[in-house]
Amino acid sequence: MDTQTKIAELISKVSGKKAPADPDESLFESGLLDSFALPDLIAALELGFGIKIPDSDLNPRKFDSITRIDAYLESRA
Repeated sequence: MDTQTKIAELISKVSGKKAPADPDESLFESGLLDSFALPDLIAALELGFGIKIPDSDLNPRKFDSITRIDAYLESRA
């Protein structure tokens, strides 16, 4: 499974809705996620990818789309 597919699955699990087909679509502007769901998404990403995301990185812009999340995870590798 590629990284973007895994990210989409985690987003679906957190939001309870299907992840967008377009990896560049804003997860927050589309209403799929909101600021209350961000900590749940962070926890799912940490568990799913075996990383620790520092509080200083908890900026919704970094996690606004599947593409941005993928880029963030690559930067942490």
